[in-house]
Amino acid sequence: MTQTSLPSLIQQMLQPGFYPHPVTEPIKLIQTHVSYVFLTGDYAYKVKKSVNFGFLNYSTLELRQHFCNEEFRMNKRGAPEIYLEVLPITQTGEQFQLGGAGEAVEYTLKMCQFPQDALFLTLFEQGKLTEKNMEDLGRVVAEFHAQAPINDYIRTFGKVDQIRQAIDENYQQTEKYIGGPQTQSQFDETKQFTDTFFAERQELFASRIKNNWIRECHGDLHLRNICLWNGKIMLFDCIEFNEPFRFVDVMFDIAYAVMELEGLQRSDLCNAYLNTYVEETGDWEGLQVLPLYVSRQSYVRGKVISFLLDDPGIPADEKEKAKETAAGYYKMAWEYTKPRQGKLILMSGLSGSGKSTVARYLARKIGAIQIRSDAVRKHLAGVPLHEKGGADLYSAQMTQKTYGRLLELGITLASAGYPVILDAKYDRAALRSEAIAQAEKHHLPLQILSCTAPEDVLRDRLTSRTGDVSDATENLLSSQQAASEPFTEAEQSFVKTLDTTQDFESQLSDW
Repeated sequence: MTQTSLPSLIQQMLQPGFYPHPVTEPIKLIQTHVSYVFLTGDYAYKVKKSVNFGFLNYSTLELRQHFCNEEFRMNKRGAPEIYLEVLPITQTGEQFQLGGAGEAVEYTLKMCQFPQDALFLTLFEQGKLTEKNMEDLGRVVAEFHAQAPINDYIRTFGKVDQIRQAIDENYQQTEKYIGGPQTQSQFDETKQFTDTFFAERQELFASRIKNNWIRECHGDLHLRNICLWNGKIMLFDCIEFNEPFRFVDVMFDIAYAVMELEGLQRSDLCNAYLNTYVEETGDWEGLQVLPLYVSRQSYVRGKVISFLLDDPGIPADEKEKAKETAAGYYKMAWEYTKPRQGKLILMSGLSGSGKSTVARYLARKIGAIQIRSDAVRKHLAGVPLHEKGGADLYSAQMTQKTYGRLLELGITLASAGYPVILDAKYDRAALRSEAIAQAEKHHLPLQILSCTAPEDVLRDRLTSRTGDVSDATENLLSSQQAASEPFTEAEQSFVKTLDTTQDFESQLSDW
């Protein structure tokens, strides 16, 4: 679109004199199908287009004002430093004015402009996105979800008929791409998976509602809508225009970045994000619905890219690329529906023996869910993860409860196809034998990784430990050593011993 064919307001917003502050020339205009965004240097301004797509309706001034205010309100939650204010635009004769007196003819959202290099996607493309970034993101999203509004109306969006409506719609809208980027068998099997999941997992969906995991979420939490700016992670551009897109299971939000990172062949970054998030929230059960939502997000990407194939204005070579890209997303959606063989891995060893370090390394390597007993214990007691617990947190009764919950989660998730690492001392034969018995009962492979290190190393590690979820100190070592029970002959076939003073990565090279 040439500048002269733009609406007169938009033409004037491209002029430096329109703004009451210095601008960087030339002002850059970014258009999407629903908005105009002006980059002026220090500030960005967004004006919504007068469009109605059914799922999104900005067709009247009142609606545009309403959704500007909604976008401002919602994004203040995840990016308060970016979203500044909603301003009216007034008109005198042919001239438009930002924030002038008189009746508004349009509204604009004023934001701080940040560099594109701050986006998580750009950081990834530049090879700068780290595991620590993803762990920090897991904590930020957990806090965002903890603060997210919830009420009886929002909960209704967790009902099966509500969730499946959008998923079934995706299938209807993509039938015409079978034989193109989508194959008949993939289409049939992906649809069969969701039909079966909705039919057989009614209780799971009911528990998601009951346990308050349906919230006013972000709704579009992919790597382009997350930035690291001024040392802080911010979640921006959440869905303000459509309730069913944002009143969702928290795992719907998580699934976006999981899908992207898996597609980008970085399951290690994905694992860091996922494990941190579920440990912070205690929502390990939510991982049972995650494959449904990852498959859904992949499918939607495939669908949206497929729409390009219908556009007569797109050249043939670009269509061929789009077809290939869409095919990759349909395939990923299908792969996420395939049954997987879960397994249980028990960590074993004294405090300071390196169990959690080994477990974290292994989780990243094999895509396992690492469940730390210290985190489970604190969630059970309602103690914040990084607060020190009192003596009652470590009573025999609480320990029994912790190991019971740990094993219950392990069996649930391994039965759902996840490799699961139960990161605990497992120093008593009775605890280990119960885990072995449960694994055998559910036909799950089980292994035990026994971590060892000399006593002086254990003491040094515990003395220097800071900021960890574990409250263990070096003065507990003697009592732990006295209480620890050696592996029985029957257990030996499950055990692999690791000397954590040596290179444990090479010791785990066959995993």
